[in-house]
Amino acid sequence: MTVEYSGKGDPARSLALLWRTGERASRKGKPELSVDRIVRAAIEVADAEGLQALSMRRVAERLGVGTMSLYTYVPGKPELFDVMLDTVYGETARPPDVPGGWRGRLEQIARENWALYLRHPWLLQVATSRPVLGPNVTAKYDYELRAIDGIGLTDVEMDSVITLITGFVHGTARGAVEAAQAETRTGMTDEQWWAAHSPFLGRIADVDRYPTATRVGQAVGEELNAAYSPEHAFEFGLQRVLDGIEALVDNRAAAGGQAPDDARP
Repeated sequence: MTVEYSGKGDPARSLALLWRTGERASRKGKPELSVDRIVRAAIEVADAEGLQALSMRRVAERLGVGTMSLYTYVPGKPELFDVMLDTVYGETARPPDVPGGWRGRLEQIARENWALYLRHPWLLQVATSRPVLGPNVTAKYDYELRAIDGIGLTDVEMDSVITLITGFVHGTARGAVEAAQAETRTGMTDEQWWAAHSPFLGRIADVDRYPTATRVGQAVGEELNAAYSPEHAFEFGLQRVLDGIEALVDNRAAAGGQAPDDARP
């Protein structure tokens, strides 16, 4: 899988685009173009064709303009990519009131990130160890931190909790996207794949040698109607991650001798 790195562009130009300071590479642009239109077209290309298809030329074709026209508004692909990331991160809903206390808020954050990856699968190919320092990324991080502010964790623990939640979602979303793409890329549905392999499983399966795998595999198949369910993995795993965070919060409260300051609904 191709991995794309954020933050590769010129810092001054990337930040100018991200925060829309009005700076441009030149002053010869066509009036029908804008940074927002170019970014939206680039996102559409990535959504439909993947990151491997993304290029300034491909974006220009989608807009019906010459490639050089884009450079009036966007210095190059690295800077465009940073703005694409910041733009899609702005799609997550950030309601001010979420029921269920901090646990409900973290669950809402996890579901928003899950949905974001499913809408834009190319995000799973992005390495963000050098984060995009744009307004939407900053607002998203601030909102996620505020979900657990005042519940008894240190600032570093708060950051670690958000990293844990988003990292879990990233992993399960990858499984969901791969499962969804399997039929398209192999030309075979899950049902067809199992139908083709089932006759041979009977020959190689050894219940006496692999009793636990046989029992559990059968139970999973009967319960989920599949060998793997991305949705089940997400739902089950999310609750276990939240259980672990709750244990941490409870331990902090016990050590401090007081309940966490979390009066929000």
